[in-house]
Amino acid sequence: MASRVKSSGIGALAARAALAWVRSDPRSAELDRTNFHGRTVSLAGGPALAAGATLGAAAGAPSTAAAAAVIAAGAASGAVGFYDDVIGNRPEQKSAKGFKGHLGALREGRVTSGLVKIAGVGAASLAAAALLARDPGVRSHRARARGGVLRRSGDVLLGAGVIAGTANLLNLLDLRPGRAIKAATVIGTPLVAGRGGALTAGTLGAGAALLPDDLGETIMLGDAGANALGALLGVALAARTGPAGRAFALTVLAGLTAASEKVSFTKVIQDTPWLRELDALGRRPAS
Repeated sequence: MASRVKSSGIGALAARAALAWVRSDPRSAELDRTNFHGRTVSLAGGPALAAGATLGAAAGAPSTAAAAAVIAAGAASGAVGFYDDVIGNRPEQKSAKGFKGHLGALREGRVTSGLVKIAGVGAASLAAAALLARDPGVRSHRARARGGVLRRSGDVLLGAGVIAGTANLLNLLDLRPGRAIKAATVIGTPLVAGRGGALTAGTLGAGAALLPDDLGETIMLGDAGANALGALLGVALAARTGPAGRAFALTVLAGLTAASEKVSFTKVIQDTPWLRELDALGRRPAS
């Protein structure tokens, strides 16, 4: 319990300190954006959450390999997400939407910031999953040790898919103030129990520290915050599951991602009373 409290506190303090540092920069006004309510919010919340959650999770990691996986997933996903937040706002970048749009731009000879983010999150997830494979405490380690190269490689790929898929899911949900952090709390709370729970506690501590600012619409997470938050939860989930569990998680994540192409998550939330109430809890009224 003490380790969970410690990592949660480190994550919270690091996130608040990072937010204050980013806001103090003379160029911080360049991070201002207009949200769906027409209010001015700052993208400073993204790098602040990425930094705080990564440091908190690393402090709570049960091994050196797990800490390295946390840093690879959280820092890299946050960095490429922040790149897309800043560069993707340029007029020539806005025309490419979704994975198909980014691939279409690539066929035309243009490398979009969104494609850089997708590739970066994928590479970070693969590196994190490979690092977890070196951790003897990970649940699937013994199974991998008994298996051949193909089995071990398949397990790493499943882990990478879970990490990247969770990063993408949190990014898809980050369309309203506080929604991504609330979703992360729902997903992450069961992972706080048991071995490695301090890792998740560090991630959630950073989110909790920035939730009031997110709900108050003074900051937004952007891709930097949402991708890093999701990737770190993905590391925690991959570290706690074997090949079967990872395959199941990846199937669920893939299904939700596919559904997002056809159905608006925001509409589903608005049409479901208890989800609508939870989503609006603590948020500033539209007026």
